[in-house]
Amino acid sequence: MRKTALIKFSTQVDPQLLEQVRDIADDEGRKLQAVIEEALRSLVEERRHSRPRAHVMAAYQVGLAAFDPLYKKLAE
Repeated sequence: MRKTALIKFSTQVDPQLLEQVRDIADDEGRKLQAVIEEALRSLVEERRHSRPRAHVMAAYQVGLAAFDPLYKKLAE
C-alpha cells in the first residue's frame, strides 16, 4: 500500500511522446500514472548520481592541491 498521498498536477507534453508512453502502459497492462511515476523516479535517480556531491568535489580539490607535486611525479 502507498504511504504517501498523491498530488495532482498538470503539464504539457508532445502528443507523440504521450502516445508512446500510453502504448507502453497498455503493452504492460499498467496505468499511465504508474508508468509516468516510474519515469520520473528514474530521471531523479539518474540525475542524483550523475554528478558528484559538493562535499566530495571539495575534498577532491583539497587533495589535489595538497598532493599535486606527488601526482605529477607519479605520472612521469
